[in-house]
Amino acid sequence: MERKEHALTGILFLLPSLAGVSVFVLIPFLDVTLRSFQNAVTRSWVGLDNYRVLFQTPAFRLATRNTLRFTGICIPILICVSLFISVFLQRQKRLRSLLKSAFLLPMAVPVASVVLLWRVTFHADGFLSLLAVHTGHAAADWMNTGYAFWVLVFSYIWKNLGYNIVLWTAGLSGIPYHLYEAARIDGAGEWACFRKITLPGLKPVLYTITVLSLLNSFKVFREGYLAAGDYPDESMYLLQHLFNNWFREMDFDKLAAAAVLMVFVIFGLISMLKRSWDLEE
Repeated sequence: MERKEHALTGILFLLPSLAGVSVFVLIPFLDVTLRSFQNAVTRSWVGLDNYRVLFQTPAFRLATRNTLRFTGICIPILICVSLFISVFLQRQKRLRSLLKSAFLLPMAVPVASVVLLWRVTFHADGFLSLLAVHTGHAAADWMNTGYAFWVLVFSYIWKNLGYNIVLWTAGLSGIPYHLYEAARIDGAGEWACFRKITLPGLKPVLYTITVLSLLNSFKVFREGYLAAGDYPDESMYLLQHLFNNWFREMDFDKLAAAAVLMVFVIFGLISMLKRSWDLEE
């Protein structure tokens, strides 16, 4: 009887949160899902026509290709670089707090300041162009060339590196130090300790960091949009740019279909990742 009362109390505490999620997330998503099978103007049923038109749109294929390329490059680099920096910081007793704060500093920098830095550095009259002219090369508007994609990659890694370092550091703190001592007594080197103790001990944290890095990769749109506008260079034209343009043009047919497709793809990737983690454990 007492257990049922505790369960009922827990449900009552969860009801406000459930109501908020339902009103602001679940119900709107169900409405968007329904609209993806309808005509946006007449609300008549069109079946899979919106999805067929979506895949036939060159802008959607370009944005999807760039988004997949961006995610596939950024997430592995971010995870590996943040991991090795965290392992290095774990051994720095004196400078650990100072260096950790330095890596967290980009998270406190406003987006507008980052965009201003971009313009000062990568504009046709910016720092890099002046440096190129002084070294005998031609000036270039870097944000309107293929280099714009790599500027976006650098911005994402720079912005999220400190956050991942904090997560890795928390995972490293949970690994018992006596395991390293026992391994070193048995003759294991640093690389062997890293492979046999550190990596297995960080496996649960790796899943969390991978998912968060994937979700955070969709937030880089703010910097790209403020720096290059609605239609940036093709190399950095992501799905977020496409969605923004469709919303402005009120092209809700393709927008609804793309949003639903994107949600299911992300949910499928996270589910597959979670399943692979569970199978390995």
